[in-house]
Amino acid sequence: MSTDALFKPFKYKNLELKNRIVMAPMTRAQSDNGVPTQQIADYYARRAEAEVGLIISEGTVIDRPASKNMQNIPDFYGTEALNGWKNVIGAVHENGGKMGPQIWHVGDTRSSGDYPQVPMEKASTMTLEDIQDTIARFAASAKSAKDLGFDVLEIHGAHGYLIDQFFWEVTNTRTDEYGGKTLKERSRFAVDIVKAIRAAVGEDFTIIIRLSQWKQQDYSAKLAQTPEEMEEWLLPLKDAGVDIFHCSQRRFWEAEFEGSDLNFAGWAKKITGQPTITVGSVGLEGDFMAAFAGQGTGKTDLSELTRRLERGDFDLVAVGRALLQDPEWVKKIKEGKTEDLQDFKPESMAVLY
Repeated sequence: MSTDALFKPFKYKNLELKNRIVMAPMTRAQSDNGVPTQQIADYYARRAEAEVGLIISEGTVIDRPASKNMQNIPDFYGTEALNGWKNVIGAVHENGGKMGPQIWHVGDTRSSGDYPQVPMEKASTMTLEDIQDTIARFAASAKSAKDLGFDVLEIHGAHGYLIDQFFWEVTNTRTDEYGGKTLKERSRFAVDIVKAIRAAVGEDFTIIIRLSQWKQQDYSAKLAQTPEEMEEWLLPLKDAGVDIFHCSQRRFWEAEFEGSDLNFAGWAKKITGQPTITVGSVGLEGDFMAAFAGQGTGKTDLSELTRRLERGDFDLVAVGRALLQDPEWVKKIKEGKTEDLQDFKPESMAVLY
């Protein structure tokens, strides 16, 4: 099995990567009261040193009520938290890496963590004033990312969180300009966020958006039922300023629509002409949710992934659990030392190393 395609350099606008491998964003919830610690900096720096092409941070939240659902999810606002992130990006750059924060608002989701029960913000009930302030807060965090020296940023628009709640007809029942019967109409909130971020960071700074069809509330959900509906969803986001589409699937090898073996990232690239990132159980035999039950944690080969990459379906490959378990995953793949790869263990989700 040749993995050469994974190790070709990638360049887009101001972003130059040594290879095509991205560390996927994975919530760790170990930043003390929202402030990244030295341990967080060391965690990301280890992956940079081990030749990860691009690191996308765990979700970091904007300065809005209920933007996070656990106390120790990191903030991306305020002097103390931003100083913590300055230390993180410094450590990543010192170890030869590139990195962007994932900027996030969880909406009305709740976890069993220790975060106080502040009033939730819902797509269907936010006031127009709430919406406009939220857009401004996304832009402010994005500007901070550029000012701190990050190489890119990612907007979290997937998995049933706030932005995705506006996309989804089940959670967006608004009747004003931020609602509507069509996916294109319900995309206005995301489009306005992207426009505000683009204005804040300028034309040369790379903006990624992470999108998903599935929701944590409903694995079978599908925003775009056809390629035509996907076009109405993605093209306005491209026009607003999205550079790279990060297309989340539970299993990257699954076809998005009948009649083609293209996955979500493949269709997104075909529709928009923009670079895309594929993700979903890369290097493992089972999906993310099954891993928590100890299922599907074994290793799998990368031949289907590289076949699709070589065909040009997508440009970058995000690796989550495999890279969380094994900081040296990229180096081992590059050197052909697949026998040395570590099996994923669900308990690793609670550990930083």
